[in-house]
Amino acid sequence: MSDALIHAAPDRARRLNLLESQLAALFEVSQVLSRSLELRETLREVLKTLHDHGRLCVGMVSLLDEDSGDLLVSALHNAATVPFEKVRYRPGEGLVGQILDRGQPWVLPRLRDEPRFLDRLSLFDPELPFIGTPIRIGDDHVAGVFAVQPPVADHLLEQRARFVEMVANLIGQAVRLARSVEAERRALREERDTLRRHLKGTHGFDNIIGHTQRMRMVFDQVRQVAKWNTTVLLRGESGTGKELIANAIHYNSSRAQGPFIKLNCAALPDNLLESELFGHEKGAFTGALAQRKGRFEQADGGTLFLDEIGEISPAFQAKLLRVLQEGEFERVGGGRTLRVDVRVIAATNRNLEQEVRNGDFREDLYYRLNVMPILMPALRERLEDVPDLARFLVAKIARLQGRELTITDSALRVLMCHPWPGNVRELENCMERAAVMSERGVIDRDVINLTGLDVGALASAPPGLPPGSTFAGTAGTAGTAGTAGAGGIDLQDPDIDERERVIAALEQAGWVQAKAARLLNMTPRQIAYRIQTLNIKVKQF
Repeated sequence: MSDALIHAAPDRARRLNLLESQLAALFEVSQVLSRSLELRETLREVLKTLHDHGRLCVGMVSLLDEDSGDLLVSALHNAATVPFEKVRYRPGEGLVGQILDRGQPWVLPRLRDEPRFLDRLSLFDPELPFIGTPIRIGDDHVAGVFAVQPPVADHLLEQRARFVEMVANLIGQAVRLARSVEAERRALREERDTLRRHLKGTHGFDNIIGHTQRMRMVFDQVRQVAKWNTTVLLRGESGTGKELIANAIHYNSSRAQGPFIKLNCAALPDNLLESELFGHEKGAFTGALAQRKGRFEQADGGTLFLDEIGEISPAFQAKLLRVLQEGEFERVGGGRTLRVDVRVIAATNRNLEQEVRNGDFREDLYYRLNVMPILMPALRERLEDVPDLARFLVAKIARLQGRELTITDSALRVLMCHPWPGNVRELENCMERAAVMSERGVIDRDVINLTGLDVGALASAPPGLPPGSTFAGTAGTAGTAGTAGAGGIDLQDPDIDERERVIAALEQAGWVQAKAARLLNMTPRQIAYRIQTLNIKVKQF
């Protein structure tokens, strides 16, 4: 056997031995990279794995800071603990900066021979080789630098450098995935924060319209009760805005970061209501194919709004009382007691006191709910808010319809004379119907007339009529009622539109043209001409 073959055998054995260890190290590195998305911790584990299995004694990963453009040391591994949190390299600075700037691997048989090496961390041995390679994301983008030091200087440096490049590619994929996940997390956090700000702004006190004394009292109560976890009972007729107040209480409380869950108790029978509120176990009843959390569990740490609480049966009232008192319940078909931390806001339009006297509502549940009662006034009790409410609703409808909408003063005066038995909900429906009928985008009294309201009667109706009252205008009562309907408009105000001025005068005069002419210092012929040219629909009594 020749001397060349004798020397080649041990060299080939060393190469095979190194290759086997590198393959084992690649397998271990791939496992480490698949375990977690916490990038820094993962990179430290990769360097430790390379030290243990890959025959690399020192390792450093530096990643590009996209804000500053500098390389920041993100992970180290060596025998000693070296602080590296503030160490950074600019592109082209030192050996590591050169690798970033050029985007090419750099292999040195002995580190001492490279004068550009800065040795800021006192980490690398100057007598040993050095291998540095860029960490790439895709074909063009360099995301960092991976630098290692083999434990010996031998003729297998080229094979070690190829191995380092393979590991750098794996690290690049991990960096890309981690950054993608972090970008999605950041976008979700920003969207969450934006939605929270929007919800708080939407349901803030400034967005609840009302300037009357009754509404100011409601606002004061809401501001006070929002600070605490007290149970709230919202009382008032249907359509007065109880759910709006419940939203304001939740989103201005310490529970605003938690869930806000709603349930209309009148919409479900008792058997479904129990499952809806408390949840059920798999197989608890026919159709229960999986375990389901109830509204109380969903609202844990937040607020549960129980609308129409007066509609639940006495049998279910006892079950509800326990969870309100103790915060404990069991799912339907389950035996394990669950505890929740939920603030309850209930609402009803029923007279619960009378229900208690009649035996239809449990007295103990009534006192458990009626800790902080808030009475919502009917719209007929705060007619001064109608103009602002109408303008708000018109603006809302305009956004939905994608066009400009306005409402005239004469239309507002008509709305002020209606008793609104359906409260704000009726007003919203009225405004939507009027908007549909407004081809030019201007809601005036003639369009309001088309919605089914008797505008002729409204002109002579005193404000504040009880719900369900009927009224009819007559010439004999028009003068007195008309003044109220006009809302005290100054007919000499130069800022009033001419059409509005004539309509206001006609309303004050009970639609008697001769009287309206005297109010405007006109002749009957002049006001008749104005009515015709301004397209004013005359009301007949």
